Amino acid sequence: MIVKDYRKEFETLAKAYEKAGGDVSKFLDRRIASIIISGDKVIGLNGVEGVELIPHRIENGVQVDMRIKEGVVVEYPVHVCTGYLEKKGLQRVVFNIRLEKNAKAIFVAHCVFPWTEDFTHDALMNVELEEGAWMEYHDEHMHSETGSINLITRSIARVGEGAVYRNTFTLVKTRIGTLRVFMDASLEKDAVGELYTKVKAIEDDDVEVKEILRLNGMGARGLAKTNAVAIDRAKVSVVNEVYGNAPHTRGHVECLEIAKGDGVDVRALPVLVVKNDSSELTHEASIGRVNAKQLETLMAKGLTEEEATEMIIKGILT
Repeated sequence: MIVKDYRKEFETLAKAYEKAGGDVSKFLDRRIASIIISGDKVIGLNGVEGVELIPHRIENGVQVDMRIKEGVVVEYPVHVCTGYLEKKGLQRVVFNIRLEKNAKAIFVAHCVFPWTEDFTHDALMNVELEEGAWMEYHDEHMHSETGSINLITRSIARVGEGAVYRNTFTLVKTRIGTLRVFMDASLEKDAVGELYTKVKAIEDDDVEVKEILRLNGMGARGLAKTNAVAIDRAKVSVVNEVYGNAPHTRGHVECLEIAKGDGVDVRALPVLVVKNDSSELTHEASIGRVNAKQLETLMAKGLTEEEATEMIIKGILT
């Protein structure tokens, strides 16, 4: 439900959210667990059976403790909206997410900063998955076109025995500004962890991505994957690390970066560390321009070079 005193603020945020392609109805559906944060306050909150959302006000932001109770399978994705409507400022967000034994949930998070000019968003997500739990977290950002946002997003996850964890960060629709993405997942016996980052950097956007998988339990499996596009004078640096710390672990790193423009600076560094001779780690990294054969095929179908390039880029970032 929307907090009465903040209804006008919600309506303003909702318009910006819908303009960016979001569906506000998800936050008004009483069947769907949701929380809406604007600046340093919660303006909307809805809980459902088996899902606890407990917010706390912190300096310059909000902390939310989220718990999915044992054995609960959440029918609809939990929706999280974080917004900032001022032009300047700092917003801190801390999410502590715990899924108890055999619980299952999908989280859909949107961050909307439509008018910011000098703004820092500092986000931290702590995840604890108990045995057999299953969680997906999809985080999509929509920024202003000023390119002046400083975004820091960190996630630290402990994935228990037989649990599954997937975390996806996406920023492809608007300017980025300065972006620092850090994902770190520690996997116990037979756990599965997948970390994905998708970014499109243009003009003078500056992006650094670091994804770490720690395969600490026997039979743990993980994937760290980044797809990035850098255009004009953008800078993109990607580091993917996988540590095979236990027997029979499997890990793979994949990085695809497309560069377009004379001023781009694009880098990729895969790090594979094996501490057990039965662990198998692999990597695949590619940096370069748009695939020439794909470009020729699309242009033969009547598209201009620019249209064909955009279609290929869209496919990479979808």
